[in-house]
Amino acid sequence: MTNGGVDRAVECTGSIQAMGWGVAVLVGVQNKDDAFKTHPVNFLNERTLKVTFYGNYKPRTDLPSVVEKYMNGELELEKFITHTVPFSEINKAFDYMLKGESIRCLL
Repeated sequence: MTNGGVDRAVECTGSIQAMGWGVAVLVGVQNKDDAFKTHPVNFLNERTLKVTFYGNYKPRTDLPSVVEKYMNGELELEKFITHTVPFSEINKAFDYMLKGESIRCLL
């Protein structure tokens, strides 16, 4: 698609097939049974692999502005909720997540 790759790739799906080279930042959470495999020689050409968890989000300072944007109608969070599960069935929510069948479950 790019005739030679990209300098930076941000993978947000958790799909190991989408994880690239150059400077790769892995954001998505992969399926529990997936494995990311590479040969060490892939890092000899100044390639960098980075991982982030929640994008270094800081709930204490960042959450109030997110709530304000949601309350003002600036964020459409409902479109990301794929399942609603009662708390008594929390294991079902984990099953959806582990199978890659949901974006977000609302308990």
